[in-house]
Amino acid sequence: MSDGIVWLASYPKSGNTWLRLFLRNLAEDRSEPADINALDDGSIASARLWLDEVLGFDTADLCDDEAERLRPHIYRWTARHETAATPACRKIHDACVATADGEPVTGHGATRAVLYIVRNPLDVAVSAAEHWGCSLDQAIACMGDARFATPGAGRGLSLQVRQRLLSWSAHVASWCDAPGLAREVLRYEDMLAQPLPTFGRAAALLGLPTAPPQLARALQHSRFDELARQEAAAGFRERSAAAPRFFRQGRSGAWRQRLNAVQAARVVADHGPTMRRFGYLDAHGNPS
Repeated sequence: MSDGIVWLASYPKSGNTWLRLFLRNLAEDRSEPADINALDDGSIASARLWLDEVLGFDTADLCDDEAERLRPHIYRWTARHETAATPACRKIHDACVATADGEPVTGHGATRAVLYIVRNPLDVAVSAAEHWGCSLDQAIACMGDARFATPGAGRGLSLQVRQRLLSWSAHVASWCDAPGLAREVLRYEDMLAQPLPTFGRAAALLGLPTAPPQLARALQHSRFDELARQEAAAGFRERSAAAPRFFRQGRSGAWRQRLNAVQAARVVADHGPTMRRFGYLDAHGNPS
C-alpha cells in the first residue's frame, strides 16, 4: 500500500467518531480511556483551518466551487509532507464526488485507503435530525436530496467549507463503488453486534494490532457509556451547537420508536435498493 491518507468516510451520524476513538485507544493501548477531546487525528477534510494553513490564504474569500477545486491539491500536499508512525487518518463526510476539474475531491494520488461506515438510513434520520437541529421530516428530505450539501452554498466564515453529501444512497455508492480504492466497508450494526471481527478488519487495514486482548481493551475504552460519561463531564468539542449532546445511545433500531409509518415508508422509498444491498430490508422489502 502506498503512502497517503486513510479516509474514515461516512454519511454524518453513522459512527465515524466512534471508530476514530476506537483507533486512538487501540494505537495508544493504555490502561485508561483516551480523552475524547484530545483526538489528534487531524482535521475533518472540510475544515477551513486545514485548507487555509496549507494554502496560506483565507478560503472565506473563495466561492464554494473555487474552494472545492483546491482541495485535491491540499490533500496531495498533506500526503507528501505528513509523517507518522501510523497511517494518517482523516475524517470525511463529503461524498466521493468530482470537482469542476473532474478530479475526485480527495485528490488523485493522495489516498492510501478508505474505511467506509454504512448505517441503516432509518436510524441515521433520527440521529441526523438531532445533530442538525431539524425535524425528522426535514432530515429525511435532506437524505433523499441528490443535491444536498452542508453548510450550504455561498461565501461566509463557517469553520468548514461546503460538503456535498448528495442523497444517502448516492453517498454510499460514491464510496463503495469508486474504482481503484483499497477499501473496507463496515456496517454500523456489525460494529455493535460483532465488534471484535468488525473493528479488527479496520485495524488490519491500517496495520494496527489485531490481537483479541488489545482489540477488546480498545473496545472497552470506547464504549458509548464511557464516551457519554466524558461528554457529560467535560463536553465534546465536536458537538453541533444545534444538538444537546453528541453521543446519544449507540444502538440500532431506535427508528422504530421515533419514526411514524409514513416517515419510515419514505426512507424506504428513497433508498430501497441500497438498503437491500446492505441487508436493511428483508426479501419482502420490509425493514429487517
